[in-house]
Amino acid sequence: MSNLQLRVVSAVVLAVVALGLTWLGGLPFRLLCAVISAVIFYEWTRMSRPAGVPGLGFLPEALAAIFIGALIAGLSASWLLPLVVILVAITAIAATVRRTGQWDASGLAYASVSGLSLALLRDGDRSGLVAILFLFAVVWATDIFAYFVGRAVGGPKLAPSISPGKTRSGALGGAVGGVVAGLVLAAIAGTGNLALLGLVALVLSIVAQAGDLFESWVKRRHDRKDSGAIIPGHGGVMDRVDGLVAAAFALYVIGWILAGADHPAHGLFPV
Repeated sequence: MSNLQLRVVSAVVLAVVALGLTWLGGLPFRLLCAVISAVIFYEWTRMSRPAGVPGLGFLPEALAAIFIGALIAGLSASWLLPLVVILVAITAIAATVRRTGQWDASGLAYASVSGLSLALLRDGDRSGLVAILFLFAVVWATDIFAYFVGRAVGGPKLAPSISPGKTRSGALGGAVGGVVAGLVLAAIAGTGNLALLGLVALVLSIVAQAGDLFESWVKRRHDRKDSGAIIPGHGGVMDRVDGLVAAAFALYVIGWILAGADHPAHGLFPV
């Protein structure tokens, strides 16, 4: 099996699992979010921690476990958000005092916000289901269109020092594809305000591509080609969800502004 075929098979399997757990919602989806957070933190720390340096011991992992437990328990945003701030602050202070583990706090923040955004967007109702499906449609279409348009059209590189394979034509194609996919999903779901959702889809597509570039920068900063090797053909979990979690955080913030921190999906996808 070629690498491309392996990538396709892995992507299909992951998509089926993600869609199934999204449909179920509740505890199954929170467990998915917890796994995403845990593996992101694991891959981040394995990339960023210098070999042979003691670091902060087991402290960051213990703090990450506290957050993951709170996420699985289904705590509300009014508890989760302050908890993340406190845990990240403890890690940052410990790193400053001990002058080591400088990347652990940012890794904990990145992993926590990733899981938190997805879990609070899904919530437990139809609005949350549509919100996550909308997110998937935009991000996945952005990835697919960016890849194929970039290969077909080529042209100037988007960010050659960070990710030499990405082109401006691919970024534009991805944005167009993401907006179209988001609008199609919204129309099928029967939501209103398509003009607003089209704008939101554009923002999410741009943020997803920025999230992809950010993860590429982190890998280059630490001399890594992939964040891990857990997913055949794709590398690590971070390599697969970098754009998704960035877009999820953006959608969560937009929903928070419109409807509050606990039920962000209601602002854009009213029941």
